[in-house]
Amino acid sequence: MSGVDGATLTGLSAGGGCAAKYSAARLEELLKGFVPVEAENLLVGLSPADDAAVYRLDDDRAIVFTLDFFPPLVDDPGDFGRIAATNALNDVFAMGGSPLLALSIAAFPEELPTEVLAAVFAGADEQVRAAGALLAGGHTIRDAEPKYGLAVVGTVHPDAIWPKSGAQPGDALFLTKPLGTGLVLAGKGDLDEAVRWMTTLNARAADVLRPFEPNAVTDVTGFGLFGHAHEMSDRSSVRIRIDAESMPAMGDALEIARRGVRTGGDPRNREFAPVEAAGVADELLALGYDAQTAGGLLISLPADKSLSLQAEFRARDLFLRRIGSVEVGAGVVVS
Repeated sequence: MSGVDGATLTGLSAGGGCAAKYSAARLEELLKGFVPVEAENLLVGLSPADDAAVYRLDDDRAIVFTLDFFPPLVDDPGDFGRIAATNALNDVFAMGGSPLLALSIAAFPEELPTEVLAAVFAGADEQVRAAGALLAGGHTIRDAEPKYGLAVVGTVHPDAIWPKSGAQPGDALFLTKPLGTGLVLAGKGDLDEAVRWMTTLNARAADVLRPFEPNAVTDVTGFGLFGHAHEMSDRSSVRIRIDAESMPAMGDALEIARRGVRTGGDPRNREFAPVEAAGVADELLALGYDAQTAGGLLISLPADKSLSLQAEFRARDLFLRRIGSVEVGAGVVVS
């Protein structure tokens, strides 16, 4: 759908989706200047940071609070709204929580047709309702570059939070969506497949996972698989070993990577998360560093639960791929 003076939504943006994230390395440096809030009931804040903040209300309830927004990565405004909402809602699922309430965060050119904005909001509302929550308002400002996202509040039991810092040696590592959204979008690949995955909420995967009590969980977004594995490794004080050939790719993502296509997030992610990867093909490294939007859950849980977890996902026709393991040591090894 055309926007201002016939321009497409992506034509109004310098870079969309989670590839627009600020450099992870620079962000870490920036946050070093903040003193973590000392509050007994702040269960997850900046020390260490995670996918969302968590604040305990009482012995049985804690609130999960997250915020996520970005410029458009597709031209269809309804799809843009659905993708942006999915990406924000998935942070709550990555903490083990359930969304309750969402508020829109929006910035659009004033000249953009009203029906374009209405389609973005409608797409987001559809996803929020599908997640079992309500879109209850928000705030919109004028801006030359469109941006949209959500602030989301959810709930979780204080003893059932999924941190990214709990991976243990002996764990198996799983991923609940294939990789390659950035490559597919940049290389003009199968857009329909990419949109299908980017609008797939992690709710069902989280529901199946919850009884297995995973040691660590995060969702794979703008820092790529290797970037988020690096965060899990560093904060858990373990080595993560990833089998490059086991990394799942969207249909034409690897072929696009072989053509040399890369997104703006690729060099930033390589700077943030260097990995040991001797002999690994360039296209597989590109897939691991590719900035994902609304990606799957990266799960670390005891290896003896692996077969049961895989069986439960198969029974519900949900995607799941074992991609590696957790060891004593440090860093991320790709082999």
